[in-house]
Amino acid sequence: MFIPLHDANTLKHIKLQWVTLGLIAVNVAAWLFTGVIASEQVSQATFLGLGYIPAVAFDHAVLPPQLELVPEPLTYITYAFFHAGFWHLASNMLFLWVFGDNIEDAMGHVRFLIFYLLCAVAGALCHGLAGTSSQAPLIGASGAISGVVTAYLVLHPRVRVWVLVFMRIPLPLPAFVPLLLWVGQQFTMLVLEPDGGVSWGAHVGGILAGGVLVLVMRRRGVPLFDREVVTPRAVRDRPTGNPIMVAVAGQPPRPRLPWDKGQPLN
Repeated sequence: MFIPLHDANTLKHIKLQWVTLGLIAVNVAAWLFTGVIASEQVSQATFLGLGYIPAVAFDHAVLPPQLELVPEPLTYITYAFFHAGFWHLASNMLFLWVFGDNIEDAMGHVRFLIFYLLCAVAGALCHGLAGTSSQAPLIGASGAISGVVTAYLVLHPRVRVWVLVFMRIPLPLPAFVPLLLWVGQQFTMLVLEPDGGVSWGAHVGGILAGGVLVLVMRRRGVPLFDREVVTPRAVRDRPTGNPIMVAVAGQPPRPRLPWDKGQPLN
């Protein structure tokens, strides 16, 4: 439906989005291994061993011992670092590049990493619940990215985002326009095409997790929905003491300094 290109949303709490850049680097490195360096056989074995397989997770099937690369619970996370092809990788990393830095800024580095991984777990769980007997490995960062997109929608719905609509038309739109449409598309496709080649269930799981987690994992004082932080009137209008003023011959009144000997005006 749309491709994000750029958002005019500067960082406020961190100097650089280290976690976002690190996640992109790990995903690219994993794709270079499975998509460029390794043979087809090794790539498929990697996807089976590190991808999330619902039938294995729900004890309907067992992996051969030679494919058990990590304990099964870890596949709720490891699947999110592998992609089926370049465009699968590129689309997910572009979303992470545009939206991830501001969520990392709103949460802090460590909490953002935890948030990202929890969204990945939620995506895998929702995908598994939609088809517990599926033996196809789930791979891709879409569940985690869906959580990031939803968190951005909750925090910055009015920020202008440049998007490429229908792969052709660049437009600057308030973030809530394309992101709400995108979220709605994921739920719609889950109903219309639950068994297709795209795991809409993983997307929906990430969306639900991101929308909830951002409420409790953002920094204290970070507002929701682009609302301004308003100083309470009782504080804003509280009278403050004026400095003691002195009169010096030939000069206008000014604040009294320790070495002044002039008479104070107030």
